[in-house]
Order: sequence, then C-alpha cells, then structure tokens
Amino acid sequence: MHQDAARFLSQPVAAQPGSPLRVAVYSRIAEAIRNGLLTPGSMIPTETELGTDMKVSRTVVREALMLLEEDGLIRARRGVGRFVSDTLPRIGIERIRPFEEVLGSPGQQLEVKRIQVVRQPASEFAAPGVGVEPGTDCWLWESVLIRDGEAIAHLQENISAQPVSLGKNAGAPLDIKDDGGATLLAALNNQLGRLPGPGECQISLSQVGPSRAKLLDLRPSDPVLVLTQYVRYGNQPFYLAKCLIAARAGHLSVMQSLQS
Repeated sequence: MHQDAARFLSQPVAAQPGSPLRVAVYSRIAEAIRNGLLTPGSMIPTETELGTDMKVSRTVVREALMLLEEDGLIRARRGVGRFVSDTLPRIGIERIRPFEEVLGSPGQQLEVKRIQVVRQPASEFAAPGVGVEPGTDCWLWESVLIRDGEAIAHLQENISAQPVSLGKNAGAPLDIKDDGGATLLAALNNQLGRLPGPGECQISLSQVGPSRAKLLDLRPSDPVLVLTQYVRYGNQPFYLAKCLIAARAGHLSVMQSLQS
C-alpha cells in the first residue's frame, strides 16, 4: 500500500453526532478510494490492521467493509483478501417508484415503520447521490417495511438539507413532513408531484450484517438483495436510497421496455 494511503488510513476516526462509528470508517476508506490513494485493483489492509490504525473494533471495521462491498467500492476474494473494485460504481433510476410500491402487492398490507429521521453529515457514499460535498448536512430517513406483520426490508433514504432549486421552493431547504406512514420518496412525490428523474437502480447481493439483522429478525450472515436507487431532479443529484430486502419478501418484478 502507498505510504500516503497508509498515513491517511492510520488516523483515528470518530463518529459524528447521530451517526454510527461504522459510517465514519466507511467514509475514511471510501474517501481514500475516490481520491486515488487506494487505486483500482489494489489490496486494502485487513480488518485487524484497519481497526488498530483507526482505533476501532474489528466488528465496526467489518460492518464498514460490508457496506463498501454493497456499494461496489471493494470486492472480496475468498482466502485472499479485499480489493478496490476495478471499476467504481456510477452515480446515476430508470424507473422511479417508492419502495412501498415496489414491495407492495394487492391484498397485502404494507406498513412503513419509521426508525429515525435525523440530520447528519453526508458520508462519502451519500454525498454524491444527493449533490453535496462529504460532511455537508443531509437528511436520513430510516425505515423498516413490514408486510402482513413480517419485516421484509430495511430502507435508508437521503436528501440534502441544503437550499435546493425546485420550482417555487428555489433557494430554500426542502420542508418534508414526516407523518410516519410513508417513505421519503412517497412524501416527496406527494409534495412535489411524481419526480421526473432520470434515475438509476443498482441491484446487488450482500449479507445483512449485525445491526440490521436485529431490525429484520435475521442472522447477520443471512443474504439480502440490495437495491440502491439514485434520482436526479433538474439534472442534479437529488435523492439516494438503499433498501435491503430479505428473502421472505419473495420475488420482485422488473419492468422493461423495448427501444425501437
């Protein structure tokens, strides 16, 4: 590993108010990847080495690395180690739908259980998705989606807490009312009209991890489908969501169209 990268990663990290320590570790490693200190294809330090350098536990490092793998920034090679991805994920939702619509179905009741709504500094992952610099305040809406009494998905949604240019609200922060019964994207659609996009939805597979396993009544090693949804408004990054879907949710349909 390059000396500059080693120095950058060896500085202790501290959690921001209202933000878990794993997010700070995630942001430190993601920043090293995005600014080229950790180059594509290069091997990253072990969990033990990162934990020792950053003065955090291996559990915190492991959760941060799982998030980095979910987001396509790193990849794991069994028995070898973890490496920076050869191609970093694009920020870019072909089909923009609130997740209660994505996971709902006729005859089944879908409940949105709000875990928290918090204003916090944007991580390296969230910042480009909502059009701000890392560390700039953004809103996080965290929810669990429950269908017929079973928790089937964990959802984190982000938008900027800074002034935005949206029609008559130009130059003012968005004031989105949380009634506790809808996702952030549904609330945005209700207030602004259905968002025109464009957007992108990236699909990957991961393990749920310790903290979210408790919310979904799963084991930390259980697999989940990860849907990462980006939405642009007025051609600017605007909204970012990550939804972890348990296997008990059943099948998902993807709508396609033929281009002539």
